Amino acid sequence: MNSRISIPIAVAAVAAVTAVAGFVGPAGAHHAVSAKFDTGETLTLNGPVTQIDWSSPHVHVFMNVGSGEAVANWAIELDSPADLGRAGWQLDSLEVVTVITVTGPPARDGSRQMWADSLVDDSTGAQVLSGRSTAPPVASDRRPAPRWPDGRVRLSPDEGGLGYWAGPSVSSLVEEGVTVQMDAYGLLADVEDAAEVAPFQPWALEVYKDRQRNFLAEDPGYLLCLPPGGPRQFMTSQGVQFVEDLARDRIFVLLGSGNHHWRLIHMDDREQVGEQGGDADNPLYYGRSLGQWDDDTLIVDTIGFNERFWISNGGLPHTDRLNLTERFTRLDYDTLQYEVTIDDPGAYTRPWTSRWTLRLMRGEPLPEYYCQDNRP
Repeated sequence: MNSRISIPIAVAAVAAVTAVAGFVGPAGAHHAVSAKFDTGETLTLNGPVTQIDWSSPHVHVFMNVGSGEAVANWAIELDSPADLGRAGWQLDSLEVVTVITVTGPPARDGSRQMWADSLVDDSTGAQVLSGRSTAPPVASDRRPAPRWPDGRVRLSPDEGGLGYWAGPSVSSLVEEGVTVQMDAYGLLADVEDAAEVAPFQPWALEVYKDRQRNFLAEDPGYLLCLPPGGPRQFMTSQGVQFVEDLARDRIFVLLGSGNHHWRLIHMDDREQVGEQGGDADNPLYYGRSLGQWDDDTLIVDTIGFNERFWISNGGLPHTDRLNLTERFTRLDYDTLQYEVTIDDPGAYTRPWTSRWTLRLMRGEPLPEYYCQDNRP
């Protein structure tokens, strides 16, 4: 059963909760819910809202639970403002003093925090601030991909500069042809399936297993707000936008996540090294990319990565020997296929490939998502 805390507050509330099925959240969330919250348990709280903190990386709703000397203030964590906004919610969608009922997993450290799997306004009985949009899915547009005047396929928006690629068809990086069960954060249903995910070197497999067993709690993107380099930049709900600078033979990749970082793909014949007196000896989060067109496919070769970030949801390791070959193919107006070959002899026994698709978020600006000074 669920443990329901209302007035008066139960002293042993957290201890009273019982196991339920694991929680799965949206892939774009700043950290795996299970990294901070015990998804093997569930808790129900009831009480009035005292404060709403509408800030990145996660919205928090504060509520009082209990009465008199037994009252306690709880922090309820939700999705990011960008994800909630996409689902139709705003800061004024919930008001202070509104009595709410919240259900979800409690914090692993026993503090008065929980994740909101469900947040209901008691006065209306309606669920609010849910990351799951109730809007019907947009029908796919199967028109041919738009092109520039010279006939080249266009990757950037063509509707007044609005639009970006998001909605990845996978949640994590897995070798093509492999089927393993994992959640939206890349957590395996069975950690013993880890060896199937990719052709790991022994040390890399153990690192991957350790990150999985620790519920991805040491994700540097979560702990240190580090960028989502490598294929991970194409796995977030905040998406990416291409800006094609044809006059200078370069393409900018703007990220909706990662504090609005950007990546530069050079399309000329320059040497794949950094600038003297600049980043010549400095490995980067997004590496150094050179691209070229092969018919309607953009092929990008990238080297020069550092080792401080995770290349995928789920915690796949890599070394500074990582070499990515990416292929971007706009299959139709609404569909972009992304294929990546990982060649890292420091972490894997052979090169391996994965692919997925992204869909066009038509007429929408790139989301604003920042890793700010938010509550732990």
